[in-house]
Amino acid sequence: MADRSRCGYPTPLCLLRRYDPSVTDQTKSDVFGGPDHGPNKSLRVLVYSDDVDVRQQVILALGKRLHPDLPDLEYVEVATEPVVIQQMDAGNIALAILDGEAVPAGGMGIARQLKDEIFHCPPILVLTGRVQDNWLATWSRAEAAVTHPIDPMVLAKTALDLLVVQPAGQS
Repeated sequence: MADRSRCGYPTPLCLLRRYDPSVTDQTKSDVFGGPDHGPNKSLRVLVYSDDVDVRQQVILALGKRLHPDLPDLEYVEVATEPVVIQQMDAGNIALAILDGEAVPAGGMGIARQLKDEIFHCPPILVLTGRVQDNWLATWSRAEAAVTHPIDPMVLAKTALDLLVVQPAGQS
């Protein structure tokens, strides 16, 4: 018998942040953010930076799949604030990674705006210029911050932690 959590789905599906066991009519398409294409439906990750090199560093650091129990990652590369807002409003984003050093609109200000304006906003990870700027990431209501230069292992672990919810009683 498959290991089932208290919500009735196999454990990996229940670990996804967007799954809410209190909603009885929620389907895989609700959890994965699109039509049900089986267990390999991709998770959409929005990557915002005005610098194409930063976007590519993030994509290379995360790769195609963060964990064997999670679907593949699909990237939405964005270079301007209006497109970030448009993509987030449209939904189907599992994680947003915003560059706090982007100009003219920094990722921390955008993160705060998204948290204020979007009901059930997906988790946000902010890239900061230095460790001392992490308090600004807290102000922005981002769930996590990673500093430049990007360490692929730290970024991947942080992104995975944001996409997966720990079961009650575990850390």
